[in-house]
Amino acid sequence: MNPYVKSFLHRGMLFGGFGPIIAAIVFAILGCTLPDFSLTGGQVFSAVVSTYILAFIQAGVSVFNQIEHWSVGKSLFCHLTVLYLAYAACYILNFWIPFEPMVLVIFTVIFVVCYFVVWLTVYFSVRAAAKRLNRKLG
Repeated sequence: MNPYVKSFLHRGMLFGGFGPIIAAIVFAILGCTLPDFSLTGGQVFSAVVSTYILAFIQAGVSVFNQIEHWSVGKSLFCHLTVLYLAYAACYILNFWIPFEPMVLVIFTVIFVVCYFVVWLTVYFSVRAAAKRLNRKLG
């Protein structure tokens, strides 16, 4: 088996369970703050399965950043694309956002902006840490 596929599956299995836990926390908060909040069994099932898959993919796609023969642009594009598709599918299938063009445009813009803010924050943090380590090494 390809080592990257193996790493993807391993990471997904390790962290996939966090998706349903986060969904449960969100549902508990909604239950405490909205007086008439309720879910059907089908909605709970869909949320648990889709958030598990979402967390699985979220954890697994970090392997894209470790494929050494890929350029930064290629790994960034693949990472962003797979995450976007996973999040959009999860949100639409659970009816957390409506499947309407304008809503999808707004979702896409917010997703891409947040993605790049997080990516740039991580990039500059790692770069600063590397500079500090290089200075200590001499």
